[in-house]
Amino acid sequence: MNTYSSKLLEKAINELSKLPGIGKKTATRLALHLIKQEKQESELLGNSIIKMRSEICFCKNCHNLSDDEICDICQNPKRDQTLVCVVEDIRDIMAIENTGQYNGIYHVLNGIISPIDGIGPDDLYIESLVEKVNKGGIKEVIMALPTTIEGDTTIYYIFKKIKGQDILVSTIARGIAIGDDLEYTDEITLGRSILNRRPFEE
Repeated sequence: MNTYSSKLLEKAINELSKLPGIGKKTATRLALHLIKQEKQESELLGNSIIKMRSEICFCKNCHNLSDDEICDICQNPKRDQTLVCVVEDIRDIMAIENTGQYNGIYHVLNGIISPIDGIGPDDLYIESLVEKVNKGGIKEVIMALPTTIEGDTTIYYIFKKIKGQDILVSTIARGIAIGDDLEYTDEITLGRSILNRRPFEE
């Protein structure tokens, strides 16, 4: 039995419910909310999503999301270009930026090494990081990866790849609980972890 009086509404609810963390009830509430809004408001939302999906790209330098070939962070002359913070994904950049405690640039790996999940070094942006380091001009590489076995494995692998270069390799302080993702860590704790980073010990 169809519980919806409109197939258009049903389709919208089905699409909204595909989003992470959105069930049918929440999707229904969102769809009905959009119907109650001025038509122009719903169009602004729809158009912004379409424009984002069709025009957004990845920074050629750090693999962060960007409107241009090079992201605003990499282009910013006030950022310390000699300091590179290595993160698992884009959400970690957002979390670190919210702390206001970091002024270098980033490098997004787009994951971490996890044999169980079938993710190896070749599936990540590790080689582009190695190339960046080999070009020179980098003084420190900060490993801001999850405090998990997979995160530690990834750190060790990268360390071995860039070992021998005249740079400091450091890890964020373990004020973050073991197994925690950076995006769920409060800003104060994460900010202190960046500031109190320590040299990586093999």
